Amino acid sequence: MTVRLTIRTAPWRSHVAQVASGIDGLVPVVKGNGYGFGRRVLADLAAEFCDTIAVGNIHELDGLPGELTVAVLTPTLTAPASTSPILTVAEEAHVAALIGWKGRVLVKLTSEMRRYGADTGLVAAADAAGLDVVGVSIHLPLAGTAADHRAALTDAVRHVDPGLPVWVSHLDAATYVSLPDTHSYRLRLGTALWHGDKRHLHLTADVLAVRAVRAGDVAGYRLGRVAGDGHLVMIGAGTANGVTALDDGVSPFHFERTRMSLHEPPHMHTAMAFVPSGAPRPEIGDRVDVQRPLHMTAVDVFEWH
Repeated sequence: MTVRLTIRTAPWRSHVAQVASGIDGLVPVVKGNGYGFGRRVLADLAAEFCDTIAVGNIHELDGLPGELTVAVLTPTLTAPASTSPILTVAEEAHVAALIGWKGRVLVKLTSEMRRYGADTGLVAAADAAGLDVVGVSIHLPLAGTAADHRAALTDAVRHVDPGLPVWVSHLDAATYVSLPDTHSYRLRLGTALWHGDKRHLHLTADVLAVRAVRAGDVAGYRLGRVAGDGHLVMIGAGTANGVTALDDGVSPFHFERTRMSLHEPPHMHTAMAFVPSGAPRPEIGDRVDVQRPLHMTAVDVFEWH
């Protein structure tokens, strides 16, 4: 019936507070599905310790606390009605799309990712278009060492006006505080802030039906043959929740520390697993562990303990 996220509330909040208190200029990221918690939940918590958050695109601006400044990380080709968010521009086309819009922007500088970004000349272009440039932004790759990231960042901002804050992602705290004082910085954090110690987070799904089968029986949408004698276990999680097989094709479900085989790929709200005779088998109403990234999972029920 449901995909559940159980949170050990006190230690989870303690981790968030510890990270937040140790980073001057922190910008919590609450984009997408709010890292599994929902954007509003994280935004309300972020409002307790910061003045600015970041979302993924302009469609994620609704329903957030009004006292927060919201920065939009992904460029847009359509200006929003409101001028309160800080938008991102990374190409001349993004600047052109915002002509006449009287809001603030960050200019994204290019990095080795080669996804979005331009050279520092885009700052002048945005200024000339009448946009209020309040900083530059750089998105560093995950690959590489901390020293690589620090070198890439300092090289990228060499010709940036020292009066413009530099917003950066994918730096660890130690590297962030070691940055040269030629500029002021803001550090965007998502996964490290909200997920932290994953021992405090537990993702499960309900078992909704269990059916005995024999080798050679057919079952499922594709009427695939059952691998052997045992049981088919219907789990209340599927593609509607973002629950699929792992990248290598294996099942994301575990029961009593044993991986459950998939009879066929999860579909919408149900996954069909096969448990051979003699293996640990859940019963209706039990919960099985779900091994999926939270930022890709739609959670039905939150249990705060």
